[in-house]
Amino acid sequence: MSSTDQDAMEQHRDEQALLTALDAADRMPDATRLRARTYELLAPAPGSTVVDVGCGAGRAVGELAGRGVHAVGVDPGRAMLAAARERWPGAEFREGTAERLPFADAGVHGYRADKVFHILAEPARAVAEARRVLAPGGRIVLVDQDWDALMIDSDDAALTRTLVRARADLVDAPRAGRRCRALLLDGGFEEVAVEVATSVFTEPGALTLLARLAGSVRAAGVVGHAQADTWLAEQRRRAEAGRLLVAVPFFVVSASAPG
Repeated sequence: MSSTDQDAMEQHRDEQALLTALDAADRMPDATRLRARTYELLAPAPGSTVVDVGCGAGRAVGELAGRGVHAVGVDPGRAMLAAARERWPGAEFREGTAERLPFADAGVHGYRADKVFHILAEPARAVAEARRVLAPGGRIVLVDQDWDALMIDSDDAALTRTLVRARADLVDAPRAGRRCRALLLDGGFEEVAVEVATSVFTEPGALTLLARLAGSVRAAGVVGHAQADTWLAEQRRRAEAGRLLVAVPFFVVSASAPG
């Protein structure tokens, strides 16, 4: 097998692992409630156009379409877009980035970005682009977690702190959630409001997320295989005993484009 083929196989495995992790997170009751809250804050009129930036596998696009909205998912990942089109064949998906959206000026009535801004090197550029594509009075809703504030119950508090901080350091903008209010104010948006929703995960499905956390920190060389494996083994025991607990604070920031 050529190195090119190996790289392609590894990329496919990574994409499938990411889809699995996203699916596990999306199915959690708190995640379902949080998505519904973003739809309420968008308050889209029937038939209006809403863009879901960083749409991933398209769940929010499908749910918004079910509410009578013309929802358009935008994502830079072709594999994600392929998965979204397969899962939601009646919905519209386009390739693009938060900094460069495939819409005309004032071409949409709502803008939603869920867990996107923490991976952006220049989030202010994305805010400027959101301002460009939103019609006057259009609504924007940003959701992002605070990676420094991730809470995981564990018998080894010191190692857990190390893992959480190291994972945060691997994120482009780990404190993007707490910065979104200032970003929208600086971008000229009006009626900026902030809510904080803490999602609590106690079901075994959260193990997928914890495994990705430990794996990324281990790959960065912060902890060794033995430490990561021991920590994950404890989390699995907790899940089996019904004692798993992961809490993630999400900032939900909404605003209106100037009229």
